[in-house]
Amino acid sequence: MATTLDISTTYYKSPLGLLRIGGTDTYISEISFIDHLEEGEYQANSLKGPVTPIVIQCIEQLIQYFQGQRRFFEFPVFQEGTEFQQRVWNELTAIPFGKTISYLDLSRRLGDTKAIRAAAAANGRNNIAIVVPCHRVIGSKRDLVGYAGGLWRKKWLLDHETKIQYGVQTLF
Repeated sequence: MATTLDISTTYYKSPLGLLRIGGTDTYISEISFIDHLEEGEYQANSLKGPVTPIVIQCIEQLIQYFQGQRRFFEFPVFQEGTEFQQRVWNELTAIPFGKTISYLDLSRRLGDTKAIRAAAAANGRNNIAIVVPCHRVIGSKRDLVGYAGGLWRKKWLLDHETKIQYGVQTLF
């Protein structure tokens, strides 16, 4: 796989704040929420390496997603992880737009309800926010739990998708 030297990094100012987007000329490897940057870091490091066509495609599709015009992403993604983490991340991409599942449902989909904590941990290690939709996994009591980007962002994303999918304002 690509080395860090092969990864192009840029930033996109989304409705949820700054996103760092990293990728190569063949895949996206990171979409992360950035809450704090050192003074001048955004301008000084807003571009590391050439912006690849896939990174540009990613930004364009994220803009369409936030405008309510896109429900599926059509660019390759890759993140390093164990075989189990890869299985979890693949399951996340199977959760339909505007729908949620519980961590227990996720572990059932993986074939082992006893793996609920491992599934939750793998979900939390997802480095490709929004596109690998870990925000669509909620607690068994339909409560918002665990999201690296912050629960307010998780709620915003779920509300956004529900509004687009069903025309309703809130999920909770």
